Amino acid sequence: MKRAPFSPLGESPALLPVALDVTSEAQAKAAVDAAVQKFGRIDVLVNNAGFGLLAAVEESSDAGVRRMYDTNVFGLLNVSRAVLPVMRRQRSGHVINMSSIGGYRAAAGFGVYSSTKFAVEGITEAMHAELKPLGVHATVVEPGYFRTDFLDASSLLVGKEIIDDYDQTSGNVRRFAVGMNHDQPGDPGKLATALVTLVDAPTPPLRLALGTDTLKAIAEKNAYVAAETEAWTELSRSTDFQN
Repeated sequence: MKRAPFSPLGESPALLPVALDVTSEAQAKAAVDAAVQKFGRIDVLVNNAGFGLLAAVEESSDAGVRRMYDTNVFGLLNVSRAVLPVMRRQRSGHVINMSSIGGYRAAAGFGVYSSTKFAVEGITEAMHAELKPLGVHATVVEPGYFRTDFLDASSLLVGKEIIDDYDQTSGNVRRFAVGMNHDQPGDPGKLATALVTLVDAPTPPLRLALGTDTLKAIAEKNAYVAAETEAWTELSRSTDFQN
C-alpha cells in the first residue's frame, strides 16, 4: 500500500496544505479551488505574506523594491482576487490584511517597506467600503515589533548601498534593528489569540493596532498631523474657488 506524503504540519481533516507562491495568480486560484473543493467555503483570508527592506529610500535598489512590491502588494491582490468571488457568493467572510506599525507611520530606513504597507492600508480601506454591503468584512492589522524572525535575513533585506549622509537616520535604524532582533516587545502567541478574537467579532474594525508601540506611534502621528494641519489651515483653505 502506498503511503500518503508526510505533512510537517500534521494530519487533520480540517487541514489542507497547498503550495502557494502569492506572486503567481495561477497558484492563488488553484489554492482557492482546492480549498473550496475540500471545505465547500472560505470564511477567513489572512494575507500575511511579505518581507521588509531596510534602507534609506535613495539606498533602495530598483530590483529590491520591485521584488518587495510583487509580494507585499501584488501578491496580496492576487490572493484577494482569487478568494473574493467565493466570499461574495456566500455573502459572508472576513479578509484580514497584515500591515505594520510602518503602515500607519513611516520611518527613516523603512520608507519603501512602509510604502507597501501604506498601499495595503489603502486597499483594505476601499475593500471595507466595497464589501460591507455584501456581508463581507475587511480589516487591516497593524502589528508593532513582535518577537519573530522578521528582523532576520530570512524576512528582512538590508540595502547593499550605504550612503554616509544617512548614517544618523537610516544608519541608526540599521543598528537599532540588530539590537532589537529577538528582543521585540510583542508576544506572537498573544497576537495569534488576538486574531482569533478579531475573526469571532460580530462587528470587526477596519483597523486593529496590535502592541503598545503601535498605539504610541498612532497617537504621536495623529497629534503631529493635527498640529501641522492647524498651522497650515489658512493656506489650505485658500485654494478653493471663491463663489
